[in-house]
Amino acid sequence: MIRIGNHLPSSKGYLAMAKHATKLGANTFAFFTRNPRGGAAKPIREKDVADFLEYIQAHDIDRLVAHAPYTMNLCSAKPDIRQFGFQMLQDDMQRMEYTPGHYYNFHPGSHIGQGVEVGIAQIADALNQILTPQQHTIVLLETMAGKGSEVGSSFSELRAILDRVTCSEKMGVCLDTCHIWDAGYDIVQNLDGVLTEFDNIIGLNRLYAVHLNDSMNPCGSHKDRHQKLGQGHIGLDALTRVVNHPALKHLPFILETPNDDTGYAAEIALMQKLSDTL
Repeated sequence: MIRIGNHLPSSKGYLAMAKHATKLGANTFAFFTRNPRGGAAKPIREKDVADFLEYIQAHDIDRLVAHAPYTMNLCSAKPDIRQFGFQMLQDDMQRMEYTPGHYYNFHPGSHIGQGVEVGIAQIADALNQILTPQQHTIVLLETMAGKGSEVGSSFSELRAILDRVTCSEKMGVCLDTCHIWDAGYDIVQNLDGVLTEFDNIIGLNRLYAVHLNDSMNPCGSHKDRHQKLGQGHIGLDALTRVVNHPALKHLPFILETPNDDTGYAAEIALMQKLSDTL
């Protein structure tokens, strides 16, 4: 059975998000740990957490993929922005321990003219200061499209970060179909080849989740514009091969398509049907 869901607003609270996911037909989901643009997170209430954990167990919801705010940039050229990101990551790692065993995904960051090597070193340094062997959360680096000075648009850049993190057993990767397509990885004509390259450089054992999105742009455009499933340049046939691929089909799939609830429910149902027919 495919694990598929979408991003839900964290302002709803843990239990409300889980109930919302069930209403959409999802059996996993993603949520921002706070406002996507940053700022303080809502206080956590122990009763809410207990009710949430009971609900997801009863409704077979698992492997949630929390998402860091977009403003978290661990390799900014500005020290105050790097520190802001550091504090958010540190706080989020503490908050994630209330719901142990799930994933925390973040965009590696943009080096803003410092160069990729400097960016990689700064990202790894922040992770080394915060991650601990005792934590129960796996932190995922997201594959990026390569717009501007983004770090992580190539598998080798992600591997370079992973190689520098001491608690490597607490680290993994989230593969975004739109992002890798826009970065130049042709998952339409050569999905097997792309996954083989990922395995050779990073290792498929380090892949924990997939963001399932179509793209508004051709392969290699480096633009990062998500599209609804089947309405972009990747297309429904290729995305169906993604969810059914032996190396991927056991992973949680998260939709980040430009949709409302009705659209998400339709896409969830569609991919569940397509995953069952192959």
